[in-house]
Amino acid sequence: MPDGISRRSALRWLGGAVAVAAAATTGLPTPAGAADERATHHGAGPRVESLLRRLTLDEKLTFLHGATDPRDLGQAGYVPGVPRLGIPPLRLADGPAGVRVTAHATALPAPVLLASAFDPALARRYGQVIGREGRALGQDVLLSPMVNLIRTPYAGRNFETFSEDPLLASDVVAQEIEGIQGEGLIATVKHFALNNQEKDRMTIDVRADEQTLHELELRGFKAAVAAGAGSVMGAYNKVDTTFACENKALLTDILRDRWHFTGWVMTDWFATHTTVTGITAGLDMEMPGELAFGTALKKVVRDGTVPEAYVDRAVRRILSVMDRFGLLAAKAQRRPARDAKAGAAVALEVAEAGATLLHNPRRVLPLPASRSVAVIGPTGRYPFVSGGGSAHVIPDHADSPYDAVRARAGHGARVTYALGEDIFGKPLPATALTPAADLEEHTVAAGRTWTYEGTLTAAEADDWTFVIHYSGQRPEVLLDGAELFPLLPGFGEYFSGGLLSAAPDGLAVRRRSLALTAGPHRLRITAKGGDHGQTFRLRRVTGATRAADRDEAVRAARAAHSVVLFAYEDATEGVDRTSLALPGHQEELISAVARANPRTAVVLNTSSATTMPWLDDVAAVLQMYYPGQEGAAATAAVLFGDRDPGGRLTQTFPTSESTHPMSGDPRRYPGVDGVEEYSEGIHLGYRWYDARDVEPLFPFGHGLSYTSFAYTDLAVRWTGREAEVSFTVRNTGERTGVAVPQVYVGASPDLRVDQCVKVLAGYRRLTLRAGERRRVTIRVARETLSSWDTDRHDLVLGTGRRTVRVGTSAREPKLRRDLVVPRGSARKGGH
Repeated sequence: MPDGISRRSALRWLGGAVAVAAAATTGLPTPAGAADERATHHGAGPRVESLLRRLTLDEKLTFLHGATDPRDLGQAGYVPGVPRLGIPPLRLADGPAGVRVTAHATALPAPVLLASAFDPALARRYGQVIGREGRALGQDVLLSPMVNLIRTPYAGRNFETFSEDPLLASDVVAQEIEGIQGEGLIATVKHFALNNQEKDRMTIDVRADEQTLHELELRGFKAAVAAGAGSVMGAYNKVDTTFACENKALLTDILRDRWHFTGWVMTDWFATHTTVTGITAGLDMEMPGELAFGTALKKVVRDGTVPEAYVDRAVRRILSVMDRFGLLAAKAQRRPARDAKAGAAVALEVAEAGATLLHNPRRVLPLPASRSVAVIGPTGRYPFVSGGGSAHVIPDHADSPYDAVRARAGHGARVTYALGEDIFGKPLPATALTPAADLEEHTVAAGRTWTYEGTLTAAEADDWTFVIHYSGQRPEVLLDGAELFPLLPGFGEYFSGGLLSAAPDGLAVRRRSLALTAGPHRLRITAKGGDHGQTFRLRRVTGATRAADRDEAVRAARAAHSVVLFAYEDATEGVDRTSLALPGHQEELISAVARANPRTAVVLNTSSATTMPWLDDVAAVLQMYYPGQEGAAATAAVLFGDRDPGGRLTQTFPTSESTHPMSGDPRRYPGVDGVEEYSEGIHLGYRWYDARDVEPLFPFGHGLSYTSFAYTDLAVRWTGREAEVSFTVRNTGERTGVAVPQVYVGASPDLRVDQCVKVLAGYRRLTLRAGERRRVTIRVARETLSSWDTDRHDLVLGTGRRTVRVGTSAREPKLRRDLVVPRGSARKGGH
């Protein structure tokens, strides 16, 4: 999704690549089901039909594509209304973790952190914050949530979605949508479908068999539709040779005919490819401008190629949703005021609830009170609020984790800080430049151009990373005649992460690493002031400065009782990760610090699974992902034991780059010759580890508490429509803590389709006081106990004797019992 207006402008070049297809034959039939749509419960009412009759063709077409907002609020999209008929415009904003406009909004934790709480009720409150703020900030449509499954750990947007498991993803997305829309903001579930990687996302042809499609990827979308999502966003990629945004099998056969979706379908930004095929396949709106559904669509309607009924169908769907949300009422609904305090409270609650303690064998966490602590790492000083791309939000505030730790440690504790890993660079030494120049805070006046020509002398051969900070047009920097910061290919210029792309003072940042020989190098800099003037600085990181930073961190670690080392990985839309390792030289930093102080706890601000060759060297690992504006306070609360780390992994962490479902098979990821194959079938995530008997680093569902729990008295029964799984959980420790028992169900002996060793069938988040016990009953739905039969093209209940396990992760069973699903049950209450 877009970065806002800047991205929309930057992507205009794509317009020339869109082919407006004309049909080979004329006289397409009136779209089937048009009358049925008018009659459906959530379909068009008399107000919509009256408006539709009075709209001209030109006015109808304005609903089917985006336009430039004359009163731009910094949102991603805009659809003009029709003032003469009292139809208001629609403003559409990004918002997976808060409303993305030019105004301040609550920066919530990343959706993957939300899902880590295993608490759908919390997802509803998360959605309510976004819904209220979206309306308060002048928006009508939210371009979120994303419910594509986490399939490859390399995917750049894993932090924007929820899980590798379809049940957990479905539960969370449904509740978030109900929260969003309950506040009057239209939710858009995305990206439909099979958009599970960023690499080649505009062109990749994704192949998945029918069973895999329905059991895994589509389940979350189906839940979103059942929750009443007003809009669906089509994906960039192809699905079985046809682009998702003009794929009739997806947009009509499944979405409309099977699931009875009554909202509208829009494209992802610039994902329109044809006019006739798109409109007849079931696409209703192209964004963000007019490529295929404006003049081109008018032409094929006028010449009879496409009946105007297809245009009416699309407009009817859009107006019906607007009517459902009160946007067509004679008196406009009053927009609420922002409640920043309430938003911050939910942001803090989510960050604390999703905090996932992965490793704590020596129980160094929680940190003791009134003892010295060394905070190390760039994200210990600079808060890592959110990932890049569509997820980036302008927060009300974002405190430094170092400040939060210092405040929580109290007056009796000494808290120090060391950078450890430099991400923004150090000033160039004055002695290195001839003639001398101040490149640290150089200001260029509006309308002026400043040029420097001279020599940069490297005292010794070393690895240099040049870092430029700039407030306007990026200065041109030539070293020995080569541009250090050229335009990046593809979308690289328009997508950047949430941490590394901007300096603490807001200046944009770019980097370039290269080996520099000892001696003089020609340096030429040209900086333009533009219309408003600009400030820039040119900095560097070298092997020598890196060693000095690491040595400083080691000294700080030795001098402290405990160490909290913050490590990062900066992900963004538009780009996949190239490694599961921590970037830069963080692994060496962690090992060096841990050798200096065995009481080192690592806090991970990362997007997805990370390999940890340093795991045995450290005393604790706390996974915080991108924790939002309240991340510092939440992290400190968990580190010091004010909150129990109640998060659990929503994805499996592999031991290495070669031990996960995508490894060793480029056809699975990133694809070969433009085709990506989901050849793992239904064995996604933990299901693949089970099928291959591969040991993960940390399994799905894993997460530690500061207390301990016992699980007893498992009972299972078939009610005739669903399974009931009951058991008792007791807090056997000495403090209040969070347990997340998970129910897994094994394969059916009666089905002749591919099945997993086990699947997540239910879960419950519990907060128990020391010594408290609670009886828990989890109901397992028929759908979860069913598999997709490609002969019947439907789900079939898995009958017979099935193993039920209750555990603390996919690999840590605590209780086990068999459930018998009577064979006659398969014929009752079908699907």
